[in-house]
Formats: sequence, structure tokens, C-alpha cells
Amino acid sequence: MSGEETEAASDEDVAADEPDPDAPASSEAANENATLFGVWDVTEIAYEDPSTKRYMTVTPIAHTMGRHASKQFKKSEISLVERLINRLMQTDENTGKKQQATRIVRDAFDIVHERTEENPVQILVTAVENAAPREETVRLKYGGISVPKAVDVAPQRRVDQALLFISDGVASATYKSTTSAAEALANELVAAADYDVEGSYSISQKEERERVAAAAR
Repeated sequence: MSGEETEAASDEDVAADEPDPDAPASSEAANENATLFGVWDVTEIAYEDPSTKRYMTVTPIAHTMGRHASKQFKKSEISLVERLINRLMQTDENTGKKQQATRIVRDAFDIVHERTEENPVQILVTAVENAAPREETVRLKYGGISVPKAVDVAPQRRVDQALLFISDGVASATYKSTTSAAEALANELVAAADYDVEGSYSISQKEERERVAAAAR
């Protein structure tokens, strides 16, 4: 074999070892050994609620730079962790502070693991399932009278409402308090995963929503 043929064969071997630049970031090869924040495994997450399972995606990617923003219903394909991060930013003081919100979630996951010795991603999934309301009320107008009516909550809205309750709980726990945001988030996730009505803001909000809906049946 000539020198040129040997050099061409070696170039082909190198090219075969290199990743395909056109392959999508969500391919199986990209996610095979990836971990969230470089620590947490997301491949063996258990889902207890079949209605919300398809609307809760867990991936090792915590920042997709808003690729789903202009596509209807695409947020369900975004990692639940990133959706929590985005929800934490939706206040007057934290708007646009993605790195700060990401750091809060990462630190909260470390605290959750220290307390429970479990995968904090699993704790988050369980907390969202527990905090997702099943019923809520709408107002129907009959003439000039508004009448509350109980309705079932769509699965995607259930996940959205659970994330809203969790983030509101963090905001209320840290307002004019020495409690850090990471510690408040860890407290909320652990309490919601244990379905602690007294200790979890999100669970208490869910129970209140369902109580009002039951009275409006």
C-alpha cells in the first residue's frame, strides 16, 4: 500500500470516530451517558400518574435556549427541570436570570439528596404529580349572574399548575426571610413529594383548588 493510500485510510478512521455534526442534540447517542448537572441520572425515573406521564419529560439538558417557544405544545418535550427553572424566573426580580435560577435548582437538588438520599429528579417528578390539581372551577354566566362550575383539569395544565404552585411556594418562603431560595425549594420539593399538606405550599394550594371545585359540583 502506498503512502497516500495509508494516509487516506487513517483519515477515514479518524472521521469515523468523530461525532456527526448534523446529528440532533436529542439523539440517543447524545443522551446515552449524559447526566443532569453532571451528577444526576435521569434514565430510571418512575412515574406514578399515567395521565401526566406524557407531559413530563426528563432529559439531562437543562437549557435549550427557548427552541420550543414558537411551537405550540412543544413545552411538554422540554425537560421538567428546565420548566421549573423557567417558572422560578417569572417574577419581577428574577426575570431573565437563567443562570441564577439554574444555580438555585442545582443547589436545591444537592440539599434534597442530602436529606433523602434519593435522586432529586425523582423527588421533583413525584412532587409535581402530587401537587397537580385534578379539578378546578370556571365561571359560567347565566344572564347577569356568574355561577362557579367544577371542571376536570387537562393533564398539561395540571403540570403547569403544579410548577406554578411550587415556584410560588419558594417565593413566599423567601420573601423577607433569611431562608435561601435553594433551601426553600428543597423544603418544598421534599414536602410535596411526601404529600405534606401542612408543610407544603403547593399541596395546600392543590387541596384548596379541589375543595372549592367539590363545593361547586
